[in-house]
Amino acid sequence: MSIIDNLETMRARGQDSALLRYSLGNEYLKQERLDAALEHLAEAVRMDAGYSAAWKLYGKTLAAAGRHEEAMKAFDHGIATAESKGDVQAAKEMRVFRTRSQRALEAES
Repeated sequence: MSIIDNLETMRARGQDSALLRYSLGNEYLKQERLDAALEHLAEAVRMDAGYSAAWKLYGKTLAAAGRHEEAMKAFDHGIATAESKGDVQAAKEMRVFRTRSQRALEAES
């Protein structure tokens, strides 16, 4: 069984959580299955809005899908979340990713 199969089995058994969804999103992203990754990462941040790592990966995945405006909003949430927890490094990384999405959006205009 693959990691995704194992995680999906856990979810099917009712072991759903933000961490499980984050893990599924991360694994689907590794396989470049962006729609599936986005579905699980959106659910991860819905389940735990204070999960800054999930916000960062969600924003990165939105950007990879060319959805830069949505990515910037996800990064904004993630930056606020990380700062509220004192996670300076995560906030700094998300600012960099947000800037990249903003530049990509401007280039599209």
